[in-house]
Amino acid sequence: MLNCSFGRPVAYARLNGSEEYRGLIGDVYFYPDRGGCIVSVRMNGLPSGSTECGKCRFFAFHIHEGGACTGEGFQDAGMHYDPGSCSHPNHAGDLPPLLGCNGRAFMAVLTERFTPWDVIGKTVIVHEGVDDFTSQPAGNAGKRIACGVISPM
Repeated sequence: MLNCSFGRPVAYARLNGSEEYRGLIGDVYFYPDRGGCIVSVRMNGLPSGSTECGKCRFFAFHIHEGGACTGEGFQDAGMHYDPGSCSHPNHAGDLPPLLGCNGRAFMAVLTERFTPWDVIGKTVIVHEGVDDFTSQPAGNAGKRIACGVISPM
């Protein structure tokens, strides 16, 4: 049985798409849980398209160290949040990918790599491709297509 304290979120990020993906929007909530964090994300307007394997595709999803969604390709969001100086995919900000189906995605994940308070002022990034969980320093995930700054509730 799952025993978590899914109370009120203490932090939030509103994701907005890049110039190329203006219709992309999303909400990310950060809930405290026993020294860790439950991250909940809902996205709409993700790129979609049919492949030989269906209409769903994966998008890399990370917490980045920077505090702004500015600059060409959201470059001011910086690199992955990594207070422990770990290699990818063991950065604190490395999270599971989003599975977008027909432009929509929902995910909730529990992590003990950070608390909601640790990431306030950081950014959330959605990438155009899937994280390969191998390439350094960031998983070869492609362009940054959405960004949001994490703020207290």
